[in-house]
Amino acid sequence: MKDKQYSTKYAIIYTVLVSIILLTPLFFYFIYMKNIHAIQNELYLKEKSLFVIDAMQDYNPKDGYFEYPRFKTFESGLYDKNFKAIFSLIKNRIEYFKSGYHISNNQAYLIIKLPKERYFGAKYLVMHNTISFAIVYEKIMLILLSVLVLIFILSIFFLQTFAKPFKKMNKTLDNFIKDSMHEINTPLSIINVNIDLYQRKSGSNKYLERMKAATKVLSNIYNDMDYLIQHENITYRRDSFELSKFLKQRVDYFSEVARLKNVELHLNLKVSNLYIYINKKQIQRIIDNTLSNAIKYSYENSIIDIELYARDEGCYLIFQDYGVGIKDINSIFKRYYRENRDKGGFGIGLNIVKSIIDELDIELKIESTPKKGSRFIYMIPQKYTLSLE
Repeated sequence: MKDKQYSTKYAIIYTVLVSIILLTPLFFYFIYMKNIHAIQNELYLKEKSLFVIDAMQDYNPKDGYFEYPRFKTFESGLYDKNFKAIFSLIKNRIEYFKSGYHISNNQAYLIIKLPKERYFGAKYLVMHNTISFAIVYEKIMLILLSVLVLIFILSIFFLQTFAKPFKKMNKTLDNFIKDSMHEINTPLSIINVNIDLYQRKSGSNKYLERMKAATKVLSNIYNDMDYLIQHENITYRRDSFELSKFLKQRVDYFSEVARLKNVELHLNLKVSNLYIYINKKQIQRIIDNTLSNAIKYSYENSIIDIELYARDEGCYLIFQDYGVGIKDINSIFKRYYRENRDKGGFGIGLNIVKSIIDELDIELKIESTPKKGSRFIYMIPQKYTLSLE
């Protein structure tokens, strides 16, 4: 995973975790702010109730009539001892009468008990308004967003800061691996060339064939390591090539490796001149790793069948060995997983294959029976097929 993707991913995870931890105190803060807002509304209604009471106290019967105070921000009304309205501007139905301040479904009521024989015979003065907690929600959301942004920025900063030594170490290690891989590839090439030259001059023998096969096994491991190092940093361009011919070349290449175990590779090309438009290096990793594993887990003196044919939906590439089989098909694509550690290898070949087929939408079906063998069926979609003659 690239550094920026790594930092962003874990910054988001860290932000979510910290936010979850902060939700509890933030929830209690939200309740506290709602209570404060409700108390402020209660004080406001009490203040206005005094204004209504003062207006009624200042009323002189000689004036002929009393103009009841009206306001846009709240409603009020006078009620008798049986809770019947003497005069009320309140439109909502009051559920119950009890002196004090009450809130029900964002409807706030302040019920004040009045002295007897005054205020037009009213027993209760009721003040009402609709209380809105929108300002509380806005503050909480602003705090939450500010905290999230701050945590995310700090997470990115600290992750990148803490990661600097590891980035430097990884870069040094990557450079060392790349240089080492280059140094390994050079002598391998020299060994292969000199073996070929010697065989042309003096003829082949079983010792040279073993040496040649061993260098090919090492070359396959080298190609896997090289792919792992580079695949996240480069874009694989598609190539147009003949798959039938390319498959035959790879089978011929591994024939010497197979002969070490007296395993014969049987190639059955049911279609010729099949051209596909796909990255050749990626297809090579699929073929090489599948063939290498088939040889590795085949019994001695057995065969491996390789078949290529085409259908309307695409072309099929099949590898059938008659070896030890696979116990756990779901685990074989995990990196570094090896069912039999005595067979050697690093457990990265099929992991590379899985990443490639997922990227290219190549379907893979595996059929395996322990002690009888395995069958790998790759279906390359028609979208990669250029021509079929």
